[in-house]
Amino acid sequence: MEKKDFEAWLDNISITFLSLTDLQKNETLDHLISLSGAVQLRHLSNNLEILLKRDFLKLLPLELSFYLLKWLDPQTLLTCCLVSKQWNKVISACTEVWQTACKNLGWQIDDSVQDPQHWKKVYLKAILRMKQLKDHEAFETSSLIGHSARVYALYYKDGLLCTGSDDLSAKLWDVSTGQCIYGIQTHTCAAVKFDEQKLVTGSFDNTVACWEWSSGAKTQHFRGHTGAVFSVDYNDELDILVSGSADFTVKVWALSTGTCLNTLTGHTEWVTKVVLQKCKVKSLMHSPGDYILLSADKYEIKIWPIGREINCKCLKTLSVSEDRSISLQPRLHFDGKYIVCSSALGLYQWDFASYDVLRVIKPPDFSNVSLLGFGEIFALLFDNRYLYIMDLRTEKLISRWPLPEYRKSKRGSSFLAGETSWLNGLNGHNDMGLVFATSMPDHSIHLVLWKEHG
Repeated sequence: MEKKDFEAWLDNISITFLSLTDLQKNETLDHLISLSGAVQLRHLSNNLEILLKRDFLKLLPLELSFYLLKWLDPQTLLTCCLVSKQWNKVISACTEVWQTACKNLGWQIDDSVQDPQHWKKVYLKAILRMKQLKDHEAFETSSLIGHSARVYALYYKDGLLCTGSDDLSAKLWDVSTGQCIYGIQTHTCAAVKFDEQKLVTGSFDNTVACWEWSSGAKTQHFRGHTGAVFSVDYNDELDILVSGSADFTVKVWALSTGTCLNTLTGHTEWVTKVVLQKCKVKSLMHSPGDYILLSADKYEIKIWPIGREINCKCLKTLSVSEDRSISLQPRLHFDGKYIVCSSALGLYQWDFASYDVLRVIKPPDFSNVSLLGFGEIFALLFDNRYLYIMDLRTEKLISRWPLPEYRKSKRGSSFLAGETSWLNGLNGHNDMGLVFATSMPDHSIHLVLWKEHG
């Protein structure tokens, strides 16, 4: 057929084809396909692939592409980078895509950094760390050996771990090297807290003492409790030390002189935890910047406005059961905004401005799980067998790490969390150092540490 005649025929049949119903068009195509040879079928296959598969990232404006990419999950986002050079170029150029992906993994984001390549590298690092957590490969363990009797008291700060023992000594360890920096003779330690110059100890001998690291000398001795002192806290700015005791009281002392300023009563059980902390929220009872004292026993948490007046009255008493049928576990978290404590009913979070319960988190078999640390993104928990990380956004456990048969303590002084800034979101730098420490039956200290990035 001549080209001119063919073109006229093709125009004519096209007009007729367009006038058919969808069913008639399908029958026509089926008939034409049945008449086609191998060359025609190959031609049809190649062209159909082009017609049916449109590269929407190439066709869409860049801002629309970025908007669509934000909805992809992390694994799909990485897969999309492998589709083509064009896709990889578009995806790699979107800062918000990578920032959102990092946020979804629980990563802290600095919005002032707008370099997409920076955030892509952060994301890839985050993927590796989260995979290590999921596969139970993010941590490693070591031990500190040096005490000759039960280690009861532990306190961690800035890479240093203080241990107090029944061998009448306290030691300060560099966690990164495992070396003992200071070792001083003390009394039996039930609680310890330290800074660069001094160590404060609460003892089973019913007293509190302050020691100088460099010389080992006792600089103050606080006498007045009639029961073991299970918890101490202090503030140099206020020149105040507080102590919680088995005599059901909290005592407020002048740190510099050792004078007892006040005895706070109202507890009906051993006071196993005291926390002195600045308030960060405003309410009818306190303002940001006020110093607040929290004291906890087996059933209750009491709140005292310690910074305003020495002769203070209890602002509020918190509990999880009115009939005292449910006890609190001896770990208490207070960051100035929220109070968090665990019990057999779950993990309770109170709003400090209103004292209302914000939520109760109930992971599986929570009756045996205790609180170690609580942040904006993650919580650190443990039981008799494992250390757990919970994503607080989903309230699901995302990782666990096996623990040895550590020495149990009902009052909770023989174990503690290490670095805690990562609980507010990882950032690629704060996932280093100590995660958890606990004393062992053989008088050693078992450490769980972040493993270096692979």
